[in-house]
Amino acid sequence: MKLVRLLVVLALAATPQIAASQSSYLFVWVGGTGASDFMATIDANPASATYGRVVASVPTGTIGMPHHTEHELPPSGHLLANDFPAGHTWLFDLHDSRKPRILASFGDVAGFSHPHTFIRLPNGRVLATFQYRANANTAAQMRMPLATTAGMTSAQPHVTGGLVEMDERGHALISASAVDTTISDRLIYPYSVLPMPGLDRAVSTTTDMDEGDSAATSQWVQIWRLSDLTLLRSIALPPGPNGPRGNASLYTGEPRLLADGRSVYIHTFNCGLYLLRNTDSAKPTAIFVHRFDGLDCGVPILTSHYWIQTVPADHGLVALDIRDPERPREVSRVSVGVDEQPHWIAVDHTGRRIVLNSAGKGNRLYIINFDPANGRLSVDKQFRDPGSKQAGIGLAGANWPRGFIGNVVPHGAVFSR
Repeated sequence: MKLVRLLVVLALAATPQIAASQSSYLFVWVGGTGASDFMATIDANPASATYGRVVASVPTGTIGMPHHTEHELPPSGHLLANDFPAGHTWLFDLHDSRKPRILASFGDVAGFSHPHTFIRLPNGRVLATFQYRANANTAAQMRMPLATTAGMTSAQPHVTGGLVEMDERGHALISASAVDTTISDRLIYPYSVLPMPGLDRAVSTTTDMDEGDSAATSQWVQIWRLSDLTLLRSIALPPGPNGPRGNASLYTGEPRLLADGRSVYIHTFNCGLYLLRNTDSAKPTAIFVHRFDGLDCGVPILTSHYWIQTVPADHGLVALDIRDPERPREVSRVSVGVDEQPHWIAVDHTGRRIVLNSAGKGNRLYIINFDPANGRLSVDKQFRDPGSKQAGIGLAGANWPRGFIGNVVPHGAVFSR
């Protein structure tokens, strides 16, 4: 009997360690010049002797430029990741962190090409934005991307894409075009999407990833009926304060649902922040609430009552307390160095650790510590290259487990669960 009790005590004592180990890896979607796209596993356990080291990787065989992944790892351990210029998507099985593998891949879906954002729905399906209508010449139009927000250039105008509800392997179930004949601006290319099942609504944004399309100012936000993907209306964000190259309403980016379950924050790549309300009414409203420094503000996260924004002009992150959504208040900011241009961030399941990638000189990856009690941001200085005093790990020249040694650029990155 004493032995049984001892075994139970030991099992209970081990449980927190097992749970902690499940969130001690990073999965980073990377690619490099002349090298296959990779999904890499990086040790993110601060107590590990290999903290910050690449411990596994799986190549796709495609030479391109990895772009967005899902914003967090689903409970299944399956992660969707796209190579935007290639117009191709892979489904990775990351359940065994040190043995990542490819489950499936797909290209065009339901007559649309170049997916950008994938969001899991409560019914187990995936809601995805596809930037363009598919055609035989699309692939030939793509050129290699630049390390900027837009990410690609093309020789010809694109044709408006749409939304697709599908399974995770790219089999379409419902699809709809984003074309809106009621407005004069036809340059609408779905960028990101926010499903709102409680209201039977979805909100999508419209920035074109083709940076050569200078005419597509993308001030548009579109509201859909989620259940059948009927496009209900398109609204233009109101102009905000003028920036160095236009106003804050241009290039709509990531929408996030606020705590009331009805209001939406939308950031723009011109570094504006907008509050959208009444999405389930005939007259939605959008107001400007904040302006960040500079341009090309990238992916934000919403955690607790904080909005955390990548701000390349500040070489770091800015945290806003948004308990009053109409009057967000800055509470913290952190810089990772004047050579860095932060773009992608994701938060772990505790809400206390943030992964940040940068398209600066070193193509570096950082861990940022976050305190939900006060919104304070700080750089984890222990997450660094072996023998270096500089925070962050440089993926340029990294030694990959499969033998590739070279310069790679990180993009989508998520924590293990």
